[in-house]
Amino acid sequence: MKMWGKIFGFLFGFMLSKNLFGALLGMWLGHSFDKGRSLNFNHFSGGKGNEQERQAVFFYSTFSVMGYIAKANGQVTSHEIAFATAYMDKLGLKGELRQKAQDAFRDGKSAEFSLENKLEAFIQFCGTRQDLLLLFLEIQIQVAFADGELDQDERRALHKVAKSLGYSARELDKLLEMIIAGAQFHHGQGSHSVASSQQQLDNAYKLLGVNKDASDKDIKKSYRKLMSQHHPDKLVAKGLPAEMMEIAKQKTQDIQAAYELISESIK
Repeated sequence: MKMWGKIFGFLFGFMLSKNLFGALLGMWLGHSFDKGRSLNFNHFSGGKGNEQERQAVFFYSTFSVMGYIAKANGQVTSHEIAFATAYMDKLGLKGELRQKAQDAFRDGKSAEFSLENKLEAFIQFCGTRQDLLLLFLEIQIQVAFADGELDQDERRALHKVAKSLGYSARELDKLLEMIIAGAQFHHGQGSHSVASSQQQLDNAYKLLGVNKDASDKDIKKSYRKLMSQHHPDKLVAKGLPAEMMEIAKQKTQDIQAAYELISESIK
């Protein structure tokens, strides 16, 4: 009997409303997911309740799929556990909220976890908000690359997630290059040697998704697009939990720093 949708729906409903009615409404929605119904949430559009629902679903989906990715190669490494813990620290998750993140991560690692069903529910809430889907996928790439490597099992898991979100294999590979370069760029800021400076510049181009011979116009176009996609306030308005705004802030800071470094180099 399919019942996970009802269970999580009940928990999310109670978490959002703090009363039995909200919990029962959440359970009904979860029951609908279990039954495979195609729900239309458009009539909630713009309502605060819908925004809270998206935030709750985004939060749970992020950490549960994070657990799934971490377990992709058969076991969760100390690097991946450290990454998940550091991520929760970075977001300032404490008390009940941190426990929910840990429970979701643990759920994603379990043998009963259905990636397809969870992503289907996630997309029904956030599917038309491409910026949210992009940030979600970027987070999962960071998890997979937590130990500095990306093995075949992790890559296959990422391709499953990306495909469910509507990204092609080519788009994922491009995004992988940008995210990995972005992580290296972030950690390399403050280095002053000639070699490290050149590597920083190389990573800056990759972070922006442009080639070294790109025109000023194309570089600026890519920069503006990425800044718009990761704008913290826009993402929160679309359903990003406020607790996760720090992720978007750091991303925009790295994009800004990469653009400024490239601009300085071509003067």
